[in-house]
Amino acid sequence: MSFNRADDLKLKFQKTKTKLRISSTFESMKLKPELLKGVYSFGFEAPSAIQSRAITQIISGKDCIAQAQSGTGKTATFSIGCLQVIDTNSNDLQAMILSPTRELATQIATVVSNLGDYMNIKSMALTGGKLVSKDLKNLQSGCNIISGTPGRCLDMIKRQVISTRKIKMIILDEADELLSETLGFKKQIYDIFAKLPTTVQVVVVSATMSKDIIEITKKFMSTDSVKILVKQDQISLEGIKQYKVELGEEAWKLDTIIDLFQVLTIQQCVIFCNTKKKVDWLSKSLTQQDFAVIAMHGDMKQEERDKIMNDFRSGKTRIMITTDVWARGIDVQQVSLVINYDLPDIIENYIHRIGRSGRFGRKGEAINFVTTQDASTLRKIEKFYSIKIKPLPSV
Repeated sequence: MSFNRADDLKLKFQKTKTKLRISSTFESMKLKPELLKGVYSFGFEAPSAIQSRAITQIISGKDCIAQAQSGTGKTATFSIGCLQVIDTNSNDLQAMILSPTRELATQIATVVSNLGDYMNIKSMALTGGKLVSKDLKNLQSGCNIISGTPGRCLDMIKRQVISTRKIKMIILDEADELLSETLGFKKQIYDIFAKLPTTVQVVVVSATMSKDIIEITKKFMSTDSVKILVKQDQISLEGIKQYKVELGEEAWKLDTIIDLFQVLTIQQCVIFCNTKKKVDWLSKSLTQQDFAVIAMHGDMKQEERDKIMNDFRSGKTRIMITTDVWARGIDVQQVSLVINYDLPDIIENYIHRIGRSGRFGRKGEAINFVTTQDASTLRKIEKFYSIKIKPLPSV
């Protein structure tokens, strides 16, 4: 597997009122020695474009809005910033990281734990789908950083199991999802903010950030917050080859994907469908054709989802069929191919989906199935991202 320098991703940032200082090394950020050791042990050598700009801003205590491409190290950006400001001599909860999915919250908790491996910090994932009694026990022993979903975190605050008095930082990851009108998180986020100290530092992070979402952030961020933004028409994914397979009818998709699997060499692959019902149907159909596939969507029990994720991460299974629940932030290094069996209903999710195959500068491919009815959706995607998706060459 080949890696590119993250700085070669050429992220372009809009100008802010304050000129951003760019840190070319992690040493120049003046990180705690134990944290710096964790950063290098995690595998980082030099900061990516977003890391070189945003980490020092987060450490400075300023409210920040950070937008950058999928796979450019955003999770490590806010995790390093968070770990730097935590008082390791205290058992108090000092930082809360909120995410839209349980898998993402759990992954972030793992990143925080790994980066802080040489520090005296306690962190945990706090998500729905698990026994409340287990969470209660873990929280009672003290915790510095929580990575969780809004519903479970708010529940624990209302139960007064979590004390918010000493929280100095709150991070909203995939903020466009958390603050959207359609997914039901927005009120929970507002209710959590109502329980936080007025001095809390707010860090908002996402790969896509609409004007509406940025407007909403003004309700809980300071007027002099630092904005590190990629212009919408500049969002692209370096190193990911994007192709289309034009099909007349929906019914032709199954035979097409079977043909592809017979000729392509796949390390690991994620297939996206728009509905849970289709995920189950496609999984069953491919299994009947003797393909080893696994399926995951939001209707499954958390224990089942955890086992599926662990099997996929370890390489026990190579083909995952899923809905957009897997499009946000989940990083499995071996994914080399994404197939959009259905084009996404939400255009902004296109970049999140295909970003699964190009994490942190790695190479990857994305193949889009396009029926006659999908032609207008494909044109909207191409216009939105200022790209032209070419037909898949003959294999």
